[in-house]
Amino acid sequence: MTPDFSAAEFKTSSYTEDNGTCVEVAVEAGFGAVRDTKNREGGHVAVPARSFAAFLRSLAG
Repeated sequence: MTPDFSAAEFKTSSYTEDNGTCVEVAVEAGFGAVRDTKNREGGHVAVPARSFAAFLRSLAG
């Protein structure tokens, strides 16, 4: 079951530019979540932490 992310602390990257074109991430109870900085009320996508870590590793190249 996916945890409740309503009180999660979503964070942006330190590399984020001040133009609003980024995403925010949060981690709760074994899950990672991503949401759009420009549309925070639009919800988020949550996946198991292991899958989220694999996704992040794939981005690092």
